[in-house]
Amino acid sequence: MTRITNAQQELLRDRLLDEQHEIERRLAENEHYGLASSLRDDTGELTPIDNHPGDTGTELYEREKDVALLEQEDLHLSRIEAALQAIDDGSYGICKTCGETIPLERLEAVPDTLYCIEHAPRQQLSLRRPVEELVLTPPFGRTSMDEHDNYNGFDGEDAWQIVEQWGNSDSPAMSENRDVADYEHVGIEAYENNGFVEPLESFLATDITGRHVSVIRNREYMHYLHSGEGDHGLEDDEQRND
Repeated sequence: MTRITNAQQELLRDRLLDEQHEIERRLAENEHYGLASSLRDDTGELTPIDNHPGDTGTELYEREKDVALLEQEDLHLSRIEAALQAIDDGSYGICKTCGETIPLERLEAVPDTLYCIEHAPRQQLSLRRPVEELVLTPPFGRTSMDEHDNYNGFDGEDAWQIVEQWGNSDSPAMSENRDVADYEHVGIEAYENNGFVEPLESFLATDITGRHVSVIRNREYMHYLHSGEGDHGLEDDEQRND
């Protein structure tokens, strides 16, 4: 494959210099994405203690985003500097991994590259995973006890279900419940009894001795009767007349 000509190389050098100047100008104008000032200066407060946590969270998110953008710009600058150095030492246009000529079309698309498309570092996906996944996979990791037939206690999944009832960003289309038609049943095992095992446990009550049993005519009670599972005859006369 033919190497690029000197004229083509000079055009690419000019593009690299233009990109370098543009990034440096942009960083100077926005004070390196606002990171030239402290988070305290951004909020205008001496301390965030008396502020709403949501306000502090927003500022922290914006600061983290600015850090990521700045790192991306720094990476781009370092790639441009490496490409300009390669032009100066005569190695520009030659893949650093295999030594083959980099096609002009690729250099025009990505002028700061030092690799052919087959050996571009970004194509080498890392197989390293966070160590936390050892306990978080499967979901809820060691705190999910559903697979244990002899365990009926409160586990990590139950904790999440309680929190999830207050809402999340999922829609019915994203629910694992294939027959869900509303937001009330979006959550994990949303149809599962909450706080009781058998349906009748949700409307039966006893006194402190456990001898006197009464029926609480709540929504679960009515649903129990309408589903054909209950019988008014099971109640005593006093309860039926209430």
